[in-house]
Amino acid sequence: MKKTIVVKVGTSTLTEEGNSLKRRAFAELARQIAQMMEEGHKVILVSSGATAAGRELLRTKGSESEAAAKQMLASVGQSQLMRVWAEIFSNHDITVGQILLTRSDFLSRTRYLNIRDTLEALLESGILPIINENDPVATKESFVGDNDNLAARICNMSAADLFVILTNQQGLFDKDPSKHRDARHIPEVKRIDQTILKMGKKSTSKGGTGGMSTKIEAAELASHSGTTTHICTLKEKDVLIRLAAGEALGTRFLASTTPLESRKRWLMAEATQGTLQVDRGAAEKIKKEGVSLLAVGIVSVEGKFDRGAGVKIVSAEGEILGVGLSNYNSGDIALLKGVHSSEIEERLGYSFGPEIIHRDNFAPITLHES
Repeated sequence: MKKTIVVKVGTSTLTEEGNSLKRRAFAELARQIAQMMEEGHKVILVSSGATAAGRELLRTKGSESEAAAKQMLASVGQSQLMRVWAEIFSNHDITVGQILLTRSDFLSRTRYLNIRDTLEALLESGILPIINENDPVATKESFVGDNDNLAARICNMSAADLFVILTNQQGLFDKDPSKHRDARHIPEVKRIDQTILKMGKKSTSKGGTGGMSTKIEAAELASHSGTTTHICTLKEKDVLIRLAAGEALGTRFLASTTPLESRKRWLMAEATQGTLQVDRGAAEKIKKEGVSLLAVGIVSVEGKFDRGAGVKIVSAEGEILGVGLSNYNSGDIALLKGVHSSEIEERLGYSFGPEIIHRDNFAPITLHES
């Protein structure tokens, strides 16, 4: 089974005490990711290391306490970090694309959709997206705070099947294994409760912003999105390749739902801002085949809404078919109703894709639900 896999690699794996980059770790990650992509998996890499790259380039060491100093180092280091990734992946004939995000990008529906569309375009083109938090421009209010939680949000956005958090230890232990020789490894977590959270607080990692507790928080967020998470180490031979093949390594956190059910619940809870009425042919295809909604099948538009808004889809008889996220605003749809997808750019002067509502952003309502 081909999977969408989000790999988050932390400062402790990529750097020497947070002060310089470990090229061998970069090369090993690239080798494994290249093989996963060759096998047909779609991979998204969330990479820390910009601040350490900045320290390496400027030949400084230590931990800066002021936000401006950290942001300056991240600004200098991000381009260096991407240069290293680009050079190493070029050895495998893989092109990389950079995406820098802040918390506000996930709160804005329009930006969220744009990021998701960019991710999909990169993956479909065989390009490896490399994501990091946009530290130089982030304010206190807009920081996600750590790349573990950033990566978990990407799992939700991409409907990932597998989330891998690479760190400097073999997974979750009941005690800090660096301090306690009798620390017991936890191979699987079915549900994150207070006992598991307390275990996370007993473990730490060097060089980064997130310890084991933030990794557990990220695993919980991913679990609610329908994604299974593994916390493990690059020291495990072929760890990514084996995880993609279905092996259980490190600590596995089971998903509490499926990506489809998670997305459906989220969409059904969304407050709708408008209604699209569709013709009989479109209604039948949506109900029986679960296809995307195209402009040619739209009869009328009610309400005023922006791109990314939640809207109801109804049949000509008034039956509610479901709720979806609109790829176009209400004004655009009014111009496009009844028009073939090939004419969208000619009519508007731009295009956000052939679908008014993509099937991945649509939650159908069954008879017992309505």
